[in-house]
Amino acid sequence: MSVLDWQKSSYCAQGNSCIHIAADHGAIALTESGDPGGAILRTSPSALAALLRTVKESHDRG
Repeated sequence: MSVLDWQKSSYCAQGNSCIHIAADHGAIALTESGDPGGAILRTSPSALAALLRTVKESHDRG
């Protein structure tokens, strides 16, 4: 098992409610800072991009 180089979201406020992201052999790994050793979600870069695009569009619509 490789060690991932986690990066904290630039939108993270202080506290334990942050998303951490890492590159994982062509995939993207995501975890929560409150439990970094817990569940890790792995997805493709294109699927993550689609999710972020949808969230941003939903936020813009109010």
